[in-house]
Order: sequence, then C-alpha cells, then structure tokens
Amino acid sequence: MSSSVYKIIELVGTSDKSWEEAAAAAVAKAGKSLRDLRVAEVTKLDMSIENGQVLRYRARVALSFKYEE
Repeated sequence: MSSSVYKIIELVGTSDKSWEEAAAAAVAKAGKSLRDLRVAEVTKLDMSIENGQVLRYRARVALSFKYEE
C-alpha cells in the first residue's frame, strides 16, 4: 500500500449573492493553479455589512491537495 501526503491551505471566497457562490469562487480560483484538489471544507461563514445591508458573503474554505512526488 502506498502512502500519500496532502497540503491544506485556507482561502476566502466572496460573492454578492450567496455563501455557496463564495465557497465555489475560492475552489475555482485554487483550481487554476493547484492540481489534484481533494477536499474543500467550509470552516467559517460571514458577511460584510454596509448601512445595515448585506454587502458581500464570505466563505473561508480549507482546501487539500496531494503533494506530487
């Protein structure tokens, strides 16, 4: 059985529509420069507020990818 090593990074995605879009934005951006993404875990959700209105949704996402040999 072979062993594997994974790196975990944390990104914050933003959207003016939803937390789901914010999380998807973080994964999509990471996928442009990182290969072999394995798991995305939403670790925190928050919102930017201005004048009592939600301005932007933010999702903090922990992403793991496999180290290449």
